[in-house]
Amino acid sequence: MNMETHIEPATTDDAPKRGFSKLSAWQRGAVVLVPLALIGVGVTKLTAPAPAAFVMPPASVTVATPLVREVSEWDDYTGRFAPSRTVEIRPRVAGEVVGIHFKDGEVVQKGQLLFTIDPRPFAAALAEARANAASAGSALTLAKSDFARASRLVGDEAVSAGEVDSLRAKMQSAQAALAAAQAVVRTRSLDMDFTQVRAPIAGRISDRRVDAGNQVAGGAGTGGTVLTVINALDPIYFTFDGSEALYLKTQRARQPGAAPAAVEIQLQDETEHRWKGRLDFTDNGLDQRSGTIRARAVLNNPNYFLTPGMFGNMRLASAGTTRALLVPDSAVQTDQARKIVLVVDKAGLAAAKPVELGPVVDGLRVIRSGLAPTDKVVIAGINAAPGAKVDPHPGKIAPVQAAPAPGVALPVAGEATLSR
Repeated sequence: MNMETHIEPATTDDAPKRGFSKLSAWQRGAVVLVPLALIGVGVTKLTAPAPAAFVMPPASVTVATPLVREVSEWDDYTGRFAPSRTVEIRPRVAGEVVGIHFKDGEVVQKGQLLFTIDPRPFAAALAEARANAASAGSALTLAKSDFARASRLVGDEAVSAGEVDSLRAKMQSAQAALAAAQAVVRTRSLDMDFTQVRAPIAGRISDRRVDAGNQVAGGAGTGGTVLTVINALDPIYFTFDGSEALYLKTQRARQPGAAPAAVEIQLQDETEHRWKGRLDFTDNGLDQRSGTIRARAVLNNPNYFLTPGMFGNMRLASAGTTRALLVPDSAVQTDQARKIVLVVDKAGLAAAKPVELGPVVDGLRVIRSGLAPTDKVVIAGINAAPGAKVDPHPGKIAPVQAAPAPGVALPVAGEATLSR
């Protein structure tokens, strides 16, 4: 006989109860306490106060008042050197060159013999003129004797008045003839002197344009043959052109009765303005095409180192000596189209001040306007934002002496060979 046994399915509510009942006591305690602990931690975090926000400390900056110094302001020009005098040596008489008494390119002194032209034709002409002068002197002596003899006979009526007048005229004509002959002697003597061509000025001479044995043309003016050229180099000129704006600036700054403005010149291979001089000449009008005016400075050149045609950079003292405020050039910042420096007020706040800049002197920038001598300028820590609180520390502004640069920058040799 078949028997069927019905098994009742367990309900889902009884399974957790049977699983929980199988746990040990400490496990059943952990199941109850861990959720309670987590709930307590969450409630504690929710009820705890929020932490205070982090505050950045004030930026540390170094401040100092501007340096007050007397400075000389200069304007820059470019130009070239030129001789103070230039003379073309031309003969006064024509003839053959028989002697040259100088070396090409040397320095000659005033009155030094340079060329000799064959003097023999002029010596003969001088001798002839002296003979004619002697003959005229004899004729005058005879005319004076005849006139004196006739004058004594006038009282005896042995000579007519007409003869006496004729003898007087002959005597006066002989005097004039003698004067003319003597003038010819002086002319021939000058021609004789002109056969020796001498230097009219001291300076450096060019090369000879005519060799010995050549015929040269003489005469006054520019008709004679050019033998050579002499340039006077001590003193030497420096010619330059200045704009109308710089000319007006110089004119307004010039004081009546003041000494000529000083100039300093730097050569092409030099690193400093070592040549000193003074302004010597300014033209009486501006060039309407270029809007510039021609000017000239004069410098001493005792060693004849400076040569005409050399290029130079010149600076001209424009406004004399003035008191100026100076700050480090690194303290100047650019704010779009303007220049600013940061200053710190009494409350410790940074502020930007627009300034007008001048040139740089020993690493310090001249401030023309915008700063006061008592302003505390930020010279280190310039990244502080304007309007921000800063922590200022006192500093000092001092000129920065640059390392001495070499006097000249010599060009590199194109080739080199081993010495034997």
